[in-house]
Amino acid sequence: MERLFKEQVTGEMKQSWRTYLDSLENSIDRVDKEIKEASEMTHICTDEWCEATEHVIDLVANQLFSISEPRWIEGEDQDSKRLKALKKRVYDLYANYKDAYAKTKS
Repeated sequence: MERLFKEQVTGEMKQSWRTYLDSLENSIDRVDKEIKEASEMTHICTDEWCEATEHVIDLVANQLFSISEPRWIEGEDQDSKRLKALKKRVYDLYANYKDAYAKTKS
C-alpha cells in the first residue's frame, strides 16, 4: 500500500514536471518564431516589440534557471537532458533576438 501510494504521487509529480517543461518549450518555440519573423521583416521590430520580446525572454529564462532539478529526475536522463537543452535554447533565443534588434538599428 505504501509503495503504491509513493508510486502514484511520484507519477503525478513526473507528469506535472513534464507538462511544465512542455509549456516552457512551447513558449520558447513561439518566441523563436516571432524573432525569426521579425528578423525577416524589420518593420516588425519596433522599440515596443523589442522591449516586449526581451521581457518575454527574461520571463522564460527566469523560470528555467530559477527551478532546481528535482532529485527524482536524476535517474531520468531524458528529463535532465531536456532541461539542459531548453536552457541552451534560451541563450540562443537571446542571441537571435540581439541579431534581429541589430538589423533594425543598422
